[in-house]
Amino acid sequence: MTLDDYMLTVFCLIDDQWKSLHLDHVRQRGFAPQLSDSEVLTIEVVGEFLGLDQDAHLFWYFRRYHADAFPNLRHIHRTTFLRQAANLWAVKQRLQQHLAGLLTAGDPLWHVDSMPVHACQFARATCCQRFAGVAAFGKDHGIRQTFYGFRLHLRTSRDGIIEAAVLAPANVAETELVWELNPLGGSVGVGDRGYWSPRLMEELAQGGIRLLAPYKSKQRDPQPARSRLLRGLHWLIETVNGQLAERFGIKRTWARDLWHLCSRIMRKILSHTVAAWINVSLGHRPLDFASLVTE
Repeated sequence: MTLDDYMLTVFCLIDDQWKSLHLDHVRQRGFAPQLSDSEVLTIEVVGEFLGLDQDAHLFWYFRRYHADAFPNLRHIHRTTFLRQAANLWAVKQRLQQHLAGLLTAGDPLWHVDSMPVHACQFARATCCQRFAGVAAFGKDHGIRQTFYGFRLHLRTSRDGIIEAAVLAPANVAETELVWELNPLGGSVGVGDRGYWSPRLMEELAQGGIRLLAPYKSKQRDPQPARSRLLRGLHWLIETVNGQLAERFGIKRTWARDLWHLCSRIMRKILSHTVAAWINVSLGHRPLDFASLVTE
């Protein structure tokens, strides 16, 4: 589909779900905004899909090239638009969870993994004050370097739909965040070697949850064939990580405070879920984003 078709599809989806979730009265006081909340969310979702992850760039791109689709965008100030967008963070979270629930429909198999989110350039880490006391140093295995910031922990379905996400300091072990991702009782999870923990597996088993992960050491792995099988099952969440890093730029989500950082990460995750929804509605694979927009 063309970009205009994609924008229209996103708007219709968001507006329909907005009404079905009874979010019409999300704003309890003050004047009605010139730009509707559905329009603001559409601009954010489409902009993130196009790789426009900087707020100012996002606003001016749509004002310059798509003002016909959003006429009131010509009459509002950039800060007004950005304030309205930031205040909708809880709505974004609810929409994303709702869409993910409809797409997965209680699928008992899930994957778990994490990815780095840099708080600043590593050279500035010692003097960075924006996330003091919250961010930490950790290892970015993709570039094999230490970084300063957070790790985004994800739980996805077998098809790559993001079902849960938690942002934590970079030095927090992956095994400590599995419970925070709210796995369902009676489900089966698959992780990489970082999730090998007999204690965690036993705790999850008491809740009716089974976690499968390769042995923590590849050299001393007692069941290498089993580990290769689990590795083959786990590749899809790594595809999700790659899309979030490359298309949505989530590893370098600059923000001045934790609240804005979480809001921007949530809109990226919502944009990913919306794109997957549209692919499924077209009969395509959920993560086939490259062929979704032809223009």
